[in-house]
Amino acid sequence: MEERIEALVNEMTLDEKVSQLIDNSQAIPRLHVPKYHWWNECLHGVARAGRATVFPQAIGLGASFDEDLVYRVFSACSDEARAKYHEAVKNNFREKNMGLTVWSPNVNIFRDPRWGRGQETYGEDPYLTSRIGVASVTGLQGNHPKYLKVAACAKHFVVHSGPEVLRHKFNALVSQKDLWETYMPAFKALVKEAKVEGVMGAYNRTNGESCSASKYLLKDVLVDQWKFDGYIVSDCSAVKDVWKNHKLVETPEQAAALAVKVGLNLNCGTTFKNLKNAVKQGLVTEKEIDGVLSQLLKTRFRLGMFDPQEDCPFSNINPEVVGSEKHQKLALEAGLKSLVLVKNNNVLPLKKNIQSLYVTGPQASNVDALIGNYYGLSGNMVTILEGISAEVGVSTKIVYSYGQLPYSKNINSLDWTTGVAKKTDACIAVMGYNNLWEGEEGESLSSPNRGDLKDCRLPKAQIDFLKKLKKGNSKPLIVVLTGGSPIIIPEIYEIADAIIYAFYSGEQGGNAVADVIFGNVSPSGRLPFTIPYAVDDLPPFEDYSMKGRTYRYMEKEPLFPFGFGLSYSTLEYSDISSQVIGDKVLVVAQIQNQGQYELEEVVQLYISSPLAGKKDPIYSLQAFKRVHLQSGVSKKVTFTLSRDNFLQVNDQGKKYLPKGDFSIFVGGSLPGERSEKLGASNVLKQVVNSECLPRLQEQLLEELN
Repeated sequence: MEERIEALVNEMTLDEKVSQLIDNSQAIPRLHVPKYHWWNECLHGVARAGRATVFPQAIGLGASFDEDLVYRVFSACSDEARAKYHEAVKNNFREKNMGLTVWSPNVNIFRDPRWGRGQETYGEDPYLTSRIGVASVTGLQGNHPKYLKVAACAKHFVVHSGPEVLRHKFNALVSQKDLWETYMPAFKALVKEAKVEGVMGAYNRTNGESCSASKYLLKDVLVDQWKFDGYIVSDCSAVKDVWKNHKLVETPEQAAALAVKVGLNLNCGTTFKNLKNAVKQGLVTEKEIDGVLSQLLKTRFRLGMFDPQEDCPFSNINPEVVGSEKHQKLALEAGLKSLVLVKNNNVLPLKKNIQSLYVTGPQASNVDALIGNYYGLSGNMVTILEGISAEVGVSTKIVYSYGQLPYSKNINSLDWTTGVAKKTDACIAVMGYNNLWEGEEGESLSSPNRGDLKDCRLPKAQIDFLKKLKKGNSKPLIVVLTGGSPIIIPEIYEIADAIIYAFYSGEQGGNAVADVIFGNVSPSGRLPFTIPYAVDDLPPFEDYSMKGRTYRYMEKEPLFPFGFGLSYSTLEYSDISSQVIGDKVLVVAQIQNQGQYELEEVVQLYISSPLAGKKDPIYSLQAFKRVHLQSGVSKKVTFTLSRDNFLQVNDQGKKYLPKGDFSIFVGGSLPGERSEKLGASNVLKQVVNSECLPRLQEQLLEELN
């Protein structure tokens, strides 16, 4: 491959070389290089390119805590991407969103609930993000020894999570401890473990350097330390930001040259068109351009684009896979496992032969409440209203009304809706957000903050509507919340009888919600983020320090803790034990399903260091497993921990082992009084002293990470 690439690059003129370094790479007919557009998206299904299976939004996949599920979801996604690409090539349609280089997953840390793009992430925890991220990349790229099914891309490298309004000029200041403990681990796992083919630099600066033209991030860390052997792409127009908004250089030629010199291979945008002038001005050499181009071309070769179709096994994927029945069933499974039940006053599950049911709320019949952002389109969309209607018996009377405008007061002052709740046996109110309210910079049409959120509460109009529904009403009120954020609902928690966080649950979301409400499946999702009582409990949005943020450093009691979620059964944890075997620590716990419902439990293991709450995180997720349990059945759950699970990060960004007792917690949620108050499965504790861990060095490690 290297010889072929060298020969190809040597035949190109400088103009031709430059034309290949831009996302919309032009054809070179005389060298048999076809046109190729690098920009495609696959956040939760092939996006922005017409028909595709729409899986739950990324934050919902994070809530599943299920690596195997996520692997299968993205294996299906890559099948569909391959099928769509080959059909497009047959039709000579080589445009954006039709290629095999998908700019997914987003493994930024959802450090603040105000960020409108947090829905694209797997949550606030670096370990959860790493494991779900690795599963997504391996599902996308396949396991062939020579060819990639598609090329995944880890974005946005690094320390990037809003505010959206400042993203083109913001400088994220971060300590070395926070950088290496919180922001880097997922990217490192995707590069070193999953062998992700692409990495995308962020818009903002981190500690003064543009993330899309940073010597420290792109060369020193990514290539030199982690030995990354894929391509690096800028976020779109981020190279223009280097000179125009960050003002790190004065001209586009200087910005393009700076990016090439630190190893940026591909410019999403047009600034690299200035590279020819940059060569003339002596800012960069043609040999340096040859280097980034040669590395970039590896990806197209690994995708089989310059080999006979019969050589690449993925060339034969049939277009019938797109939206297939198998993928629809997988979308339903993913939707089910993403739903998080946070309250249930014994009103769920409802009986399917319930006599009368009132379904209301602005998201009940809204397709946008299923798809979030970066979505494909499907003929198999099932809204929550449709899912509920299909599940009940034919004698059940269902009354539906939109009820309340999502983000403002109803213009018509007459209220024909809230009184219906008193006349039916139960009310299901589907509230929350959709992509009009939260999302990326320019897409959220109803957002006054360019997609970011201000107070993260339900809009006042929705709160008032729910209060009217419940006032003087003894019938059950079941609230289903759509959206990708930690929606803060203290008032709703007080009045609702049951609450489900549904996120953006994909094309089968309506069926998934109905299956849970009517007891076909016990809910099993867990919150991938902390939900505070108020935004005022958090540091300022622009502050990138982790102090006071996420379950790892937040000292104030949350409304709902990370990892929390209820089921329809009672689970009992017992008999935790730990044993040091060689350089491993074996942790075993017993779990029993004492209720009548079959279920899946997300068993979680957390560690607290001897310096927890002082220098180190209060808790740190280190392992999790999904366990299937029939009613009355007990199982032993075993975790194997290594040295890395106990190492902490100091202020210089280096790992070390604190001396003293480590606490190990195993249970169905984050440890703590709040989890117990909310009815989470009990949590067990075990103590291991660092002196009992053989060969775990007490001194600082010499090598950074």
